[in-house]
Amino acid sequence: MKVVLLAGGFGTRIFEESQHIPKPMVEIGGMPILWHIMKCYSYYGFNEFIICAGYKQEVIKKWFDDYFLINSDITYDFRSGKSDLTIHDQFCEPWKVTVVNTGLYTMTGGRIKRVQKYIGNEQFMMTYGDGVCDVNICELEQFHKSHRKLATLTAVVQKQQKGILDIAKDNSVRSFREKSVNDGAMINAGFMVLQPEIFDYIKDDNTVFETDVFNRLVAENQLMSYVHNGFWQCMDNLNEKNILEELYKQRKAPWKVW
Repeated sequence: MKVVLLAGGFGTRIFEESQHIPKPMVEIGGMPILWHIMKCYSYYGFNEFIICAGYKQEVIKKWFDDYFLINSDITYDFRSGKSDLTIHDQFCEPWKVTVVNTGLYTMTGGRIKRVQKYIGNEQFMMTYGDGVCDVNICELEQFHKSHRKLATLTAVVQKQQKGILDIAKDNSVRSFREKSVNDGAMINAGFMVLQPEIFDYIKDDNTVFETDVFNRLVAENQLMSYVHNGFWQCMDNLNEKNILEELYKQRKAPWKVW
């Protein structure tokens, strides 16, 4: 199953870092947070990724272009008057990564729609490129298969200002609304499983997935929540980046399941 990663936004709330690189490329423990997210999926056997890039998308492409060489043993032989390169052992993950320029100002739904041709008519996973979690992705997938609805999102309880969910006893999502400063309820943490029919709910580049698509899914009783009681943390600002950095430095990073 393919994993779609949203990595195209401007990251204005962490401008100290994002003025130079896309927010998903901000490093935690010397590696981009995007890499951390991919490592989590890879641990559960999901190794094919489609990255919805936009702002400074060339940085993401260049990083992956260099990644193989950096993680390989290489011999450079200049004796013939040219550069002969021999790659010996390489230590990269077994990943297939497609980086797609989904536009500079495209909304989240539009970015997903733009990579439809790389997904095809199959179920896929999707999450944001700025949040880490210790959710069991295999159990998330099994939960999605059990209810036969079009979409499942991972819900966590956090005192943060994210999209607010009203969840019924059977875990169906009864309503979805955008954040409010007074909220402290269950929130959308990403880590979604989606059926290919979801593309029919996306009109164009201006479609916002978290409002336009979610609200329609809710109205049709097609959105379910997988409640996760473990760790989740996004990286919206420099303070949150420092929190993640400190956890990793102290070897207390709950998302590091690999």
